[in-house]
Amino acid sequence: MRAVIMAGGQGTRLRPLTSDQPKPMIPVANVPCMEHIINLLKRHGFERVVVTLEYMPEVIRGHFGDGSPWGVEMEYSVEEEPLGTAGSVKYVEGKLGERFVVVSGDAMTDVDLGAVVGFHEERGSEVTLVLKKVDDPSEFGIVVLGDDGRVQRFLEKPDEDEVFSYTANTGIYVVEPGVLDEIPSGQEYDWSKELFPKLLDEGRPVYGYVMEDPSYWEDIGNIEQYMDAQRAVLDGEVRGVKPPGEEKHEGVFVGERVEADEEALEAPVALGDGVRISPGARVGPYAILAPGVSVAAGATVVRSTVAEGAKIGEGAQLDGALVGRSCEIGAGAKLGRGCALGDGVVVGEGATISAGVSVYPGEKIPDGAEVSEDVGGDDS
Repeated sequence: MRAVIMAGGQGTRLRPLTSDQPKPMIPVANVPCMEHIINLLKRHGFERVVVTLEYMPEVIRGHFGDGSPWGVEMEYSVEEEPLGTAGSVKYVEGKLGERFVVVSGDAMTDVDLGAVVGFHEERGSEVTLVLKKVDDPSEFGIVVLGDDGRVQRFLEKPDEDEVFSYTANTGIYVVEPGVLDEIPSGQEYDWSKELFPKLLDEGRPVYGYVMEDPSYWEDIGNIEQYMDAQRAVLDGEVRGVKPPGEEKHEGVFVGERVEADEEALEAPVALGDGVRISPGARVGPYAILAPGVSVAAGATVVRSTVAEGAKIGEGAQLDGALVGRSCEIGAGAKLGRGCALGDGVVVGEGATISAGVSVYPGEKIPDGAEVSEDVGGDDS
């Protein structure tokens, strides 16, 4: 079987983290999100992968190439105009020709794809949706199933007064090739809003496979969900996924050429290659430092993610912050929970970035400034 990875999303709700990189390349525990998906596919025997691209396609192609380092064969399709979730798969119809799996390149999951395919075959399904119970279904399609797992009702992103189920569509599908005949060519067309309602109206066999605990799935649609996915990996909740590096102690993952005293680290924590932590600094719990990050003496980095090459100054305090690539955080600066800095941001000495504030790439925050509103913008 082949797999189709949907990787065209811009990730506007994740900006400024996605201002300079496509959403599937956002790192989760120091590995691009889409790389986790490729590893999942490989573990379940999917070795031929078609990737649909739209936003910054060269970044994804440049990282994965032909897929050989991951033991898969990868082909790419770049949309010149948006074709929608189903239309983009219709566009690569000629590369498929048999039953296939569709999976998003910007969600974290450990779903047992072999079990899903077996369920699909046993029921003679044309499309099988992978489903997950959620607390808030407003961001997803919701589904009602019969006792045999057949989809009886479906509604995409309901309003509060329309909610009739907390079983949500994860965007992972097993699809028979004949279903693509129902999708018009060369126009925008959506699985959830158009194709699934059409198939249900026609009485076609559409089934839902419900992921049971402890199976994990998280849509990385916004900053909070992104941080939740990072925490889940550090806590070992995502089966088959660990941060790269050697696990020196339980929950302490350390890459090569790292300079850090053990007493500076509090699990769970992940340090990429070449990280330098000066004496007197404190890192963790729930801290992820990408390769090349440096943390100066007296600084604290807790519940935070710091991207490649960033520098954290002496006595700086990061609590629940997201720091982009090559940022410079001045001595004594404070970054509050949920604040997000794009690539190349410079925060002056003693400056404070309040909780939830976004600072867009390349911006400079003056020494001593107190920032309580977003800084910069994104016209890309």
